[in-house]
Amino acid sequence: MGNFDRLRDLYAERRSFFARTLIALGFCLLLMMMLLWRAFDLQILQHEQLSTRSNDNRMRLVTVPPVRGLIFDRNGVVLAQNSPAYVLELVPEQVKDIEATLDALSAIVKIDASDRERFHERRRRTPSYRGVPVRTRLSFEEVARFQVSRHDFPGVDVRAGLTREYPLGKSMSHLVGYVGGVTERDLQQFGEADYRGTTHIGKTGIERQYEELLHGSTGAKIVETNATGRPLRDLDHRPATPGSNLHLTVDARLQLVAKEALQGYEGAIVAMDPRNGEVLALVSEPGFEPRHFVDGISHERYRTLNNDPRRPLYNRALAGTYPPGSTIKPVMAMIALEERVVSPEQRVYCPGHFELPNVTRHYRCWKRRGHGWVDLERAVAESCDVYFYKTAHELGIDRIENMLGWFSLGKETGIDLPGERAGIAPSRAWKRAVRGQAWYPGETLNIGIGQGVMTMTPLQVALMTARIATRGGSATPHVLRAIEHVDEGRTTAQAQSPLPDIPIANPEHWTEVHDSMVATMHDPGGTAQSVGRGATYRIAGKTGTSQVAGLSQEDEIAPDNESLPKHLRDHALFMAFAPADEPRIAVAVIVEHGGSGGAVAAPMARKVLDAWLAEPDAANAIAPQGAPS
Repeated sequence: MGNFDRLRDLYAERRSFFARTLIALGFCLLLMMMLLWRAFDLQILQHEQLSTRSNDNRMRLVTVPPVRGLIFDRNGVVLAQNSPAYVLELVPEQVKDIEATLDALSAIVKIDASDRERFHERRRRTPSYRGVPVRTRLSFEEVARFQVSRHDFPGVDVRAGLTREYPLGKSMSHLVGYVGGVTERDLQQFGEADYRGTTHIGKTGIERQYEELLHGSTGAKIVETNATGRPLRDLDHRPATPGSNLHLTVDARLQLVAKEALQGYEGAIVAMDPRNGEVLALVSEPGFEPRHFVDGISHERYRTLNNDPRRPLYNRALAGTYPPGSTIKPVMAMIALEERVVSPEQRVYCPGHFELPNVTRHYRCWKRRGHGWVDLERAVAESCDVYFYKTAHELGIDRIENMLGWFSLGKETGIDLPGERAGIAPSRAWKRAVRGQAWYPGETLNIGIGQGVMTMTPLQVALMTARIATRGGSATPHVLRAIEHVDEGRTTAQAQSPLPDIPIANPEHWTEVHDSMVATMHDPGGTAQSVGRGATYRIAGKTGTSQVAGLSQEDEIAPDNESLPKHLRDHALFMAFAPADEPRIAVAVIVEHGGSGGAVAAPMARKVLDAWLAEPDAANAIAPQGAPS
């Protein structure tokens, strides 16, 4: 043992132990320095970034869409309202496999092929960071089933919101319009910031015209969530400003009467108060069901509507342009009186046709055997074409063109609805610019009876009637009556815009024209005498029939409309105001391919006039509804 002890090098062992200790200590110090550096990096250098990320994980900024304003008629009947609904939404940028997610969701919530089609259509026109509805109007049971499995579907959520409903459906479709999904084009027009969190926007009608009033202002809130993203509480909340409620000039009851009168035909009826321009009814038939567009219409349904030969999506009241036919004759009579081409007592002989000098062509009267001797009143009442052929020829197109502008013809009326067309008030300059041709005398004759290239919309005919009724006055047609500012608790009335008075030199000429229109309705021989019979008030009106297919010179007798294919039958027109001595309503009716204005269009107008003047107690037939949120 002693020898072994003598062989140990105690000094070397201590030196080795000391070296190992230093190495271990150095390693520990290095780890400590790394830990301190990491703490410094996290707490100091990356503090702001990591704090923000931490808050983002714990808190979410959620936009709060405003409640869309309601739309009422003049008596408080709800025309557009909001109803509670649950919507299943998917945010594309937060879902890795959208198709697989939809398949999985289908096991919980019913999602059919049309839902998928609408989803993909909306997805194509919606930014990827915004939620896209997969299903709307979920039942409580479907919502409960989804919430149980919500953690399996990141980027998918159920949103409790409101959906737009239209209680009167087709009856108000062209007037009120509808809302639909927000598109990129919509965001460019109205601003993306205002529509964050909003899924719908006005597309047509009042919904589109007054979108900014109806929409309101978007709010926001900061929501604290747990690790799974479930909301725990609201940390801050800036409420949205609700949209304004709109009260319209239209009367829902009168609208339904007008729609019922047009049932089975294609056409339009426009009724307005001639004193202030308030539109009382605006019907285009057939209509369509606006609710189909709210949640996204399927391609198949839209294709069916678009290919329907009756064109239900076409707003005939504003965009349909038709030759006015004989409804233009009271205006022509006024122009002729003002230009002293005729006098009220002057008589013209009607043999059943009219000839231009040195022209062999016969311009025929609708009454082939002729009207005999007629003065201005009988010419209007019996709608004598020869009288107005002669009058138009003596006036010439230049004087006619100048005075047609007085009655707002050939230009938009300025109504507060989108999609209005101007029609055509022809002239030499117009034909030269559009067709590169000279104007011919025979075309002037056609203008004298409302045929040829002259076209007007039903709204323009209604305004023309109102201008006659008020002896050159009236106001710009409008459908907004008042704005109810919900957030401020006040209502502002919509100011009317009076039109410039028509500069008539002799006011008695208005009386002559009015008397001739009254004779149309109430005198023997008047083209609408049967329609005026039995009225408790005096009506001033004028029938009209505009040809779709012309006659050749060999056709001595016009073919019976019933024997022609429908697309070749004449359009039936009628315009009237009442009571004749104190007008409160002006009506224009156009029935496409309806035939006789007196037999088809005039009875429709009589129903509207009666509903407004002879049945005032029926105003409560549609009870005003409350204003659901």
